[in-house]
Amino acid sequence: MNQTGTAQRVYSRIAGTGSYLPENVVTNDDLAKIVDTSDEWIAARTGIRQRHVAAEGETTSDLAYQASLRALEAAGVKPEELDLIVLGTTTPDLIFPSSACLLQHRLGANGCGAFDVNAACSGFLYGLSVADKFIRTGDAKTVLVVGSETLTRMVDWEDRTTCVLFGDGAGAVVLKADTDTGILSTHMHADGGKKELLWNPVGVSVGFKEDEKNAGVRISMAGSEVFKHAVRALDSVVDETLAANNLDKSDLDWLIPHQANLRIIEATAKRLEMPMERVIVTVDRHGNTSSGSVPLALDEAVRSGKVERGQLVLLEAFGGGFTWGSALLRY
Repeated sequence: MNQTGTAQRVYSRIAGTGSYLPENVVTNDDLAKIVDTSDEWIAARTGIRQRHVAAEGETTSDLAYQASLRALEAAGVKPEELDLIVLGTTTPDLIFPSSACLLQHRLGANGCGAFDVNAACSGFLYGLSVADKFIRTGDAKTVLVVGSETLTRMVDWEDRTTCVLFGDGAGAVVLKADTDTGILSTHMHADGGKKELLWNPVGVSVGFKEDEKNAGVRISMAGSEVFKHAVRALDSVVDETLAANNLDKSDLDWLIPHQANLRIIEATAKRLEMPMERVIVTVDRHGNTSSGSVPLALDEAVRSGKVERGQLVLLEAFGGGFTWGSALLRY
């Protein structure tokens, strides 16, 4: 309660950010040695120049652990202070237990709630939205939200249309309850009817075909169709977010988009009439790291000094499912 006797509104403030990328870097020139492609062809169509690939035995929870340590350190929070861990991923270490549980134990935060969220590339924003609700309702005060992926484990390195796109990486944030500033709103959407445009058509309940057991799981994508749907969906959720907060696009200080394709990023920036100098772009160095994408870019923006306290930041993402979402926050 404040002095007037009315309850103060509680926000989820980002208290610290962290990220981690595997050491192994694969450039476009490296890929040109194994498939019919070139640095010029890849960069012109996607903006990607290189991507990081997890080492043999390096798992999604390994990447998440490193990113989480950095976020916790930046926030000045000890693992045992966490009330909840939410990990966005579509490439978990195991079917069960969840990668969030594995991360929790490794951090030494045993006892708090921990679970994975699978919304493909929108996983981090879905996780952020869930965590925000826990804090707003008073069920949690300190939450670790992570996006971590090892997508290259299901890349077909002989398919030049998809192998050039994806990389491995993780990003994390620590949210703390705050009455002053934080996440203003989050917005989540999905359309399962478009699943075959971007999917991996194997699983536990559906089962594996004999050839899939040997060949492994592979990403299938109708690139041009995904591009069109992504641009339309992101335009819509940006409008929804601004309207929900009675804001104009000119009020935004920064756009931190999902890092999948530079052309999609540029299209969203153009729609917002935002110069690219106010857009965080890391896709050239990371490729598409799915749910790791947005928190990776956010961490770079914060640590580079670009994003400062008090600024208005829009996060948005689009992924397989289809799923898409956004978060508006006063950093």
